[in-house]
Amino acid sequence: MQVTRRQFFKIGAAQIGATSLVAMGFSPATALAEVRQFKLARASETRNNCPYCSVGCGVIMYSLGDKAKNAKSEIFHIEGDPDHPVSRGSLCPKGAGLIDFIHSPNRLKYPEVREAGSREWKRIGWHEAIDRIARLMKEDRDANFIRHNDKGVAVNRWASTTFLAASASSNEAGILTQKVARSLGLVAFDAQARVCHGPTVQALATTFGRGGMTNTWVDIKNADFILVMGGNAAEAHPVGFKWAIEAKKTRGAKLVVVDPRFNRTAAVADYYMPIRVGTDIAFLGGVVNWLIANEKIHWEYVKAYTNASLIVAEGYHFDEGLFSGFDESKGKYDRSSWNYELDASGNAKTDDRLQHPRSVWQLMKAHYARYTPETVEQICGTPKADFLKLAGWLGELATPEKVGTILYALGWTQHTTGTQNIRTMAMIQLLLGNIGMPGGGVNALRGHSNIQGLSDLGLLSTSLPGYLTLPNESHVDLRTYLDKTTPKAVRPDQLNYWSNTPKFFVSLMKWFWGDKATKDNDWGYDWLPKWDKMYDVLQSAELMHQGKMTGLVCQGFNPLAAFPDKNKMSGALARLKWMVTIDPLATETASFWQNHGESNDVKPEDIQTTVFRLPSTCFAEEDGAIVNSSRWLQWHWKGADAPGEAKADTEIVAELFIKLRELYQAEGGAFPDPLLNLAWPYRDAKNPLPEELAKELNGRALADIVDPKDATKFLAKKGEQLPGFAVLQDDGSTMSACWIFAGSWTQAGNQMARRDNTDAGLGNTPGWAWAWPANRRILYNRASADPAGKPWDPKRKLISWNGDKWVGADVPDFKVDSPPSAGMNPFIMNHEGVGRLFAIDRCADGPFPEHYEPMESPIGTNPLHPKVVSSPAVRIFKGDRERLGKMDEFPYVGTTYRLTEHFLFWTKNAKLNAIAQPEQFVEIGEALAKEKGIVQGDTVKLDSKRGFIKAKAVVTKRIKPLTVDGRTVHQIGIPLHWGFEGQTRTGYLANTLAPFVGDCNTQTPEYKAFLVNIAKV
Repeated sequence: MQVTRRQFFKIGAAQIGATSLVAMGFSPATALAEVRQFKLARASETRNNCPYCSVGCGVIMYSLGDKAKNAKSEIFHIEGDPDHPVSRGSLCPKGAGLIDFIHSPNRLKYPEVREAGSREWKRIGWHEAIDRIARLMKEDRDANFIRHNDKGVAVNRWASTTFLAASASSNEAGILTQKVARSLGLVAFDAQARVCHGPTVQALATTFGRGGMTNTWVDIKNADFILVMGGNAAEAHPVGFKWAIEAKKTRGAKLVVVDPRFNRTAAVADYYMPIRVGTDIAFLGGVVNWLIANEKIHWEYVKAYTNASLIVAEGYHFDEGLFSGFDESKGKYDRSSWNYELDASGNAKTDDRLQHPRSVWQLMKAHYARYTPETVEQICGTPKADFLKLAGWLGELATPEKVGTILYALGWTQHTTGTQNIRTMAMIQLLLGNIGMPGGGVNALRGHSNIQGLSDLGLLSTSLPGYLTLPNESHVDLRTYLDKTTPKAVRPDQLNYWSNTPKFFVSLMKWFWGDKATKDNDWGYDWLPKWDKMYDVLQSAELMHQGKMTGLVCQGFNPLAAFPDKNKMSGALARLKWMVTIDPLATETASFWQNHGESNDVKPEDIQTTVFRLPSTCFAEEDGAIVNSSRWLQWHWKGADAPGEAKADTEIVAELFIKLRELYQAEGGAFPDPLLNLAWPYRDAKNPLPEELAKELNGRALADIVDPKDATKFLAKKGEQLPGFAVLQDDGSTMSACWIFAGSWTQAGNQMARRDNTDAGLGNTPGWAWAWPANRRILYNRASADPAGKPWDPKRKLISWNGDKWVGADVPDFKVDSPPSAGMNPFIMNHEGVGRLFAIDRCADGPFPEHYEPMESPIGTNPLHPKVVSSPAVRIFKGDRERLGKMDEFPYVGTTYRLTEHFLFWTKNAKLNAIAQPEQFVEIGEALAKEKGIVQGDTVKLDSKRGFIKAKAVVTKRIKPLTVDGRTVHQIGIPLHWGFEGQTRTGYLANTLAPFVGDCNTQTPEYKAFLVNIAKV
């Protein structure tokens, strides 16, 4: 009997017995095996989103169980959501294996503790776990809390315990974590964003004003040219990458890949060219030089919308690898000379002819004149002919009728020059007029489902929600803080939106401390911790290694696998008194004390760290919102209960906070005021609802907000949800936990839960979910129209001036009623109003990107300036500098990457993904394999100065040797997904090989370029 899928749904009720199935022609075993293929009648359908990469694909979960009280539902099938505007029902191998992730045998179900020196886990109750952890935290905080610094400034910080926040938890879990961590005074507080896309935020915010992906996944289809460099979109973001293929099919777009390997993206590209890892600035700097030399510039755009015409102050210079202001004794730059020359009114001087020798244009032209095609080939190993092809194709985009986009990811961020890699491409896109345009932009492909959201929420050591800055010791009071962090416009008639910083900050403080935050106490300003240095992940790990840290809380984080130099990290964890992991899965970090042979050779009895392992829910077991790479806040719904006694992060964090507050109320302790005064207005104090937290993220009116244009009207009434961030006030009458999320849950309801996929034009779907800021889908879209308000390309009309206001398919990124004649410029988050070719602030290593070699260079010199080989502004600790390898001992270049079938260290816990890629391997070229006597399938040992891994050798044509500075350079690809936990075959943590050093600006680790040796085992 042949039964189609549709016919199966029509047969009987859900309770079809095995005998009925046999009658239909199935045997019971076959019938049970078909559970994944058939949705059963009366199953519950729940919409959710894939928890892996930042495409944010829609999924539909099917569960049995009526969800009545005490009746547990269980998910038995997951498939793609065909209504989702980006994924359209597609799922990659990771999404297809989600059912195995949910039901993984490695899911944690009960709280456990590993006592100091023990060889085993011991099950404990939640009450005991929370009590013990709270006691340990209080003891450490009381012993090490710093109330004032040596200058008498109130700093109120606790720096002897580290808190690492997650990458996939919801916004609601993230903001509650922020609230509790800051009230405790934690400054050693960081998130996964530091390990992946920190340089993206720094580079894009520095150049354009915001740190987010400029366009959207679907908008890629509007491009005429797509460059994939510093990433492998087909591999790491396969469903999002379908829109690049759509551009090829419907527009005839050209797709070009520049990468060390001929990867899966290159396999469908029109052209591929190789490059040596760590030399992207040399390559892109060559493009800048070629565009200038060949007059391939969108001149009207550049003159109107960039700082090319602004004049830099006297004193700035660049010489032999060093910018002005470098202090060799400190290894830092004084950036005061990297500024504009101002007139008497405080406005930057300009030269509209771009002829002034200190104009940004002339300085940039001189800076990149050294980056000739020959120099590119010498440094990068890319054949000159290949480079000139790409430069020519990019040059064709310097016209309003053609638009190109760039797709990049960790191949650009995970370098000591990561921020400047991205800055260089951002400059190119400004020169070509591709920012603000449909089909254009600089598209950072975030690696985690909510790494964008948790960056937005400020879960980083020196950040607050909405990209506000956490005060430091120099901000001695509120007035000083606001004066130093609120930029002043340097162009007349320019909208400088960050001038509203006081409104954003005071509204945030009202969220933190509610009625206890008053004008008389500067809105509780002194209750915030003030930092003395950046306590990023590398700094915190160094302090652990030095024995200066007592405790560590890992919330959905696996630092043993995620931080560089695994052996150093293992030793650092062993010096802690206690550690807590909050995770749905067993992780290498939680079990770092276990001996796993060569891959984790430790002695448990010598490790005196007490470890608590707390089971949390996964995506399918909670309500909440996550933010994809396109800045869309997508609400998802709970489809099943968590296994065993697992709890949501919000409940775990809340219970811990309540216990700490009870201890301080009963016993007192070090400066309890921030904890005792913290606003905690939740229905169930120990389990805040996601809806409660989401509404706080949006913000509400604490008093009637009168419309300044009409005193008889109100922008919002007391108690109402705010309609958007324009309503925020600095007088304590509004509160918002994250100002850029204002508008996401208004009086009209939950805007993130909207599911209208109607195309408003150019693939724009404003009714699906909600995007920050203000539901705007393409940032800087005022720049898609010329200075007169007419679209540069009428066929790509996004917004335009209709005589009264700006209108179109997207929410204008501009003052909606400001006419073109007013002279206001598009980049309203920069106080110049224009995109920056020259970065006057924020970048620690130069106002222009400059090529510096990786810390471990395979050529040992820098052809551009041999006296300054690597970045002089890099921060590296003394012991780690001694652990850097040299090319004579480690002659080959190692670089890490991801596989489509796996996601970091999660999917090795899912059976389907473990089957798809079961065993660890490294990828080497045929020439190197022949030289080393290695054949396909051999086990090889890969060494760096810091340790070794063993893996199978995949010998391939995909990696070719390059000629660099007159010598042959071999590169080795190292997938990073294995470890000693999971269902794959046991492997080694790839980060064992990487140096303990990071990007000069953000300290994101340098995983993409380091030296190794290889030998057959």
